[in-house]
Amino acid sequence: MILLQTPLELSLVPFIISFVIILVVLAIFFHYVPFFLWFSAKVSGVKISLLQLALMRIRKVPPYVIVRALIEAHKAGIQDVTRNGLEAHYLAGGHVEQVVHALVSASKAEMDLSFQMATAIDLAGRDVFEAVQMSVNPKVIDTSRVTAVAKDGIQLIVKARVTVRASIRQLVGGAGEDTILARVGEGIVSSIGSSVNHKSVLENPDSISKLVLKKGLDAGTAFEILSIDIADIDIGENIGARLQMDQANADKNIAQAKAEERRAMAVANEQEMKAKAQEARAKVIEAEAEVPKALAEAFRSGNLGIMDYYRMENIQADTSMRNTIGGEEKK
Repeated sequence: MILLQTPLELSLVPFIISFVIILVVLAIFFHYVPFFLWFSAKVSGVKISLLQLALMRIRKVPPYVIVRALIEAHKAGIQDVTRNGLEAHYLAGGHVEQVVHALVSASKAEMDLSFQMATAIDLAGRDVFEAVQMSVNPKVIDTSRVTAVAKDGIQLIVKARVTVRASIRQLVGGAGEDTILARVGEGIVSSIGSSVNHKSVLENPDSISKLVLKKGLDAGTAFEILSIDIADIDIGENIGARLQMDQANADKNIAQAKAEERRAMAVANEQEMKAKAQEARAKVIEAEAEVPKALAEAFRSGNLGIMDYYRMENIQADTSMRNTIGGEEKK
């Protein structure tokens, strides 16, 4: 079915197209030339032109963020915040709103914080607004359980709370919370290790915090230590007794090893003496084997007669009989 358009409908088509084109042009115009944002800045007393806002769009800088920061700084009476400074900080990857919030908070708290210092802290990777808040309201950091041993060998397990305040001047390049906790733990271990016994530590736990505070653990850090409070102390193992037991076991094992060595040496000497006895016995047997040869040679040379031989045999028989009667056996 074919629908026929009336002359009125045909006359409205150019009007609708023109209206759409005008809307698109206005949208593009107000996007690059934020008139209402400029008007808001003018009403707030911030001097900025429409051309500058349009150039911000071209430089990929959000005008809303810069204008809002300028209005906040102007209302707070901060004079060193400029449009160029905010744009440069944004293009450098900084957080414009956090910097301005920090400057306003520092101004209200009568802290000496300049725009250059705030931007440097922000670009260093620290939250400058949180740092200002921590300077006004100190932060409490709980340490992990620190284990240390007194001179009497008793192990103590300590948990401390460190109250710190941010140092604005040392935020750039200063060490963080991890360094504070590590130094406090080292100070606790040193303090307990220098104690005569664990009872003195349990009686005066504040001696640990006093000794640790004297060491100036916040040097080179972004914080200032206000106080160190000992939250909890528990008694652990008797490390001294355990070490003595381990030493005693080690000494026992060494003594057993030396005794085994001496026994082995004695066995070796015994075997050596048996070998020497066997060697001597073999020499005796060898010498006895030469006796018949000597007798035969004596008979041949005439040095020994038959009667002398029988007399010698009788003497040997008589000696053997006496040994038998006396209960001695010839081995």
